[in-house]
This record gives sequence, structure tokens and C-alpha cells, in this order.
Amino acid sequence: MAQPNRRDRTRPIELLAIAAGLSLFLGLVVFIATRDIMLGLIFMGVTFIVTLVVLAMLVLAIRPTGEEKLDLDEQDRGAGH
Repeated sequence: MAQPNRRDRTRPIELLAIAAGLSLFLGLVVFIATRDIMLGLIFMGVTFIVTLVVLAMLVLAIRPTGEEKLDLDEQDRGAGH
């Protein structure tokens, strides 16, 4: 079985970085607008979680390419299915 390439290994980190960036931005906007640090932190946390869920759903919605289908079939045969 082939080892995952660098792009496949760093994909989750990219998604976490996008979610962190969006949540930091929104948290700062809320903090600057309200001057309430707790409200900014709450919005930051909620935005991080919502962004992660939305990105995960979008990643799941992508159809696998031909290479990915072959890899999935190969894994199924190796597992005894």
C-alpha cells in the first residue's frame, strides 16, 4: 500500500488553519465592536466549531477521483470484504 503524499498528510492542518483564521478574525471584530473580551471569545469558539463542521461537510461532499476509488477498492479487498 502506498504511503500518503505530503498534500494528503497536511490536508487536516489546512482545514484547521482556515477555521482558526476565520474564528480569530470574527473574534477580533466582535471584540473591537463591543469591547467585551468574553463575548469575543465566545464568538471565536462558536465560529471555529461551525467552520470546522461546514468544511468537513464540504470535504465529504467531494467525489473521489479515479485514483482514490482504486485505493478504496484495494483497501476493501485487503480487509476481506
